[in-house]
Amino acid sequence: MVCGHLTSYQPSVNARSPDWNGRHLAALVVANLVLAMGPWFVRVADTGPVAAGFWRLALFLPLLFLLARIRRQPLGGFSPKLWIVVIGAGGFFALDLAAWHVGIGLTRLGNASLFGNSGSLILMIWGMIAARRAPSRHAGLAVLAAFSGAAILFGRSLEISHETMVGDLFSLLAGFFYTFYILLLQGARSHSGNWALLGWSSLAGAPVMLAIALALGEQIWPQAWWPLVALALGSQVIGQGLLVYALRHFPPLMIGIALLIQPVVGAVYGWAIFGEALTALDLVGMALVGAALVIARAGER
Repeated sequence: MVCGHLTSYQPSVNARSPDWNGRHLAALVVANLVLAMGPWFVRVADTGPVAAGFWRLALFLPLLFLLARIRRQPLGGFSPKLWIVVIGAGGFFALDLAAWHVGIGLTRLGNASLFGNSGSLILMIWGMIAARRAPSRHAGLAVLAAFSGAAILFGRSLEISHETMVGDLFSLLAGFFYTFYILLLQGARSHSGNWALLGWSSLAGAPVMLAIALALGEQIWPQAWWPLVALALGSQVIGQGLLVYALRHFPPLMIGIALLIQPVVGAVYGWAIFGEALTALDLVGMALVGAALVIARAGER
């Protein structure tokens, strides 16, 4: 997100102030721990990976709209242009999840979580291109660290198998799609709330994911429902709900550091459950990409 993507539902940087307490910190940490379990549920689901993403979006849709009503967030009255933006964002959200879930099945869980959360770095690069300016010192450092770390991880994946490197690329592609999802929803946030936008974008994205899963010939209907229920409840409701609650209280640097919980936990799951061993060189590559994400987050404007 999604991975359990952290950039989804944050208020503006100016709205976040470092007024956090232990309760807010616990919510931030638990949110990342819950979101980090998402790739594991995708792996153990007996549907196809894209079909698992469909159920992630579809299972708790009524609950998302109920939460929007409880928070008194407007669910309608949008202009035609805004509806097009929200539906388009849902399409990119679906492409993000589809690419990421395919990547989860092909590469190591730590790599999938790390590259899947590359949206912050891609947004920073996009901002430099849009502004037509040279990168600042911190931005240049982030880009250098990201490319160096990615080169190490891609090289290590290629040593394992060609399929593993393809999984890394799919996870990175997910971060690319997620960037456009965020860009589209930036303007929509002033007209509706987080839960309402998540509900509408999920409703728009679910048919796209179902169509992709059918086109790939995946099994749609599961034999065991618990991995899909856990994925939908953890990633779409609990994880995102705790993030919505906690993120407004933290400065961007703290959020960037918290984001690194996901690839660390993913790597631990991959090692403990699937036997995905990490070498010292893997850890160096992950550290470089992780540092780049933290730098990019700290430099948000």
